[in-house]
Amino acid sequence: MAQPKAQSGPAAKPRRGRRFAADSQQLRRAAQGAFLLLCAWIGVEFWLFMRWGAAPGQAAYVPHPPGAEGFLPISALLSLKLWALTGVISDIHPAGLFILLAVLGLGLLLKKAFCSWLCPVGSLGEALARLGVRLWGRNFRPPAWLDYPLRSLKYLILLFFLWAIGGMDGPALAGFLRSPYNVVADLKLYLFFARMSGLGLAVLLALALLSTLVQGFWCRSLCPYGALLGALSFLSPVRIARSRASCIDCGKCTRACPAGIQVHRAGKVWSDECTACYQCVEACPVPATLAMRAPGGRAIPARVFAALVVGLFLAVTGAAMLAGHWRTSVTRAEYLQRMRELDRY
Repeated sequence: MAQPKAQSGPAAKPRRGRRFAADSQQLRRAAQGAFLLLCAWIGVEFWLFMRWGAAPGQAAYVPHPPGAEGFLPISALLSLKLWALTGVISDIHPAGLFILLAVLGLGLLLKKAFCSWLCPVGSLGEALARLGVRLWGRNFRPPAWLDYPLRSLKYLILLFFLWAIGGMDGPALAGFLRSPYNVVADLKLYLFFARMSGLGLAVLLALALLSTLVQGFWCRSLCPYGALLGALSFLSPVRIARSRASCIDCGKCTRACPAGIQVHRAGKVWSDECTACYQCVEACPVPATLAMRAPGGRAIPARVFAALVVGLFLAVTGAAMLAGHWRTSVTRAEYLQRMRELDRY
């Protein structure tokens, strides 16, 4: 008797779509890829903006891209404190403030999901870790006596920034945010990469090499953003939970965890290193044994979690756009003036 042919064509598409929606890692990589493309587009816009500034009248004018302000977390923290103290939203880098609020909201509600679902640096770190497996055959995990001090570095960096910001009152904050140094902060960041020094290149190459050896080296050891989100994640209402009754103690969840968390020994994962990446859930061979759970024990499917991550980020940034707190008040004329003086700042 002839075997039925595998279904193909339009009727098979919904089935493939269901598989995609159920695969947490395909969903996560789709979100990462979309965010990387967005960042690449912002980079192109910024390059066109800087080209206009270098040759006004010769190159077409392209507005300053607000999304670039997402790479100015210190300026955004200063804006957040000014808003908290005075109720005033700084109009210098307003997009940076609301991108920060979106990221903090994700950390508070959905653990460190920004790090593993959206952050471009986190996505590049994962790509370098996969390259490391190809180059070295594996990624390495530092021994505990070295791992804990390394992981503490990002908290020390965060505390330094918080200490520096903590002593500033409203007038000091407003003065700094309107200073020429802060106005051109993203322009200077662009020039750091466009005119990279030998030392800067050596540091970046060293970080890239370490990221092929130790998965997420930057995020795990040095990123103050990650430290802040890790602290907030303890307040998150969702977390990875394991059913001891159905667990077979195979340890696959722990081996899959990029942060090295001992998932197979935990009832609930409380670690500040958990990025809600769902890799441990995907690795578990026993249905409903390991899941991201909301209060009350309800499991959160990967597709729902992905929608929450992307939806919350878009909701906060979209609200800023609608409220008129997205584009900077720095005029085209002032940008031209500042660009001519960039080497002074």
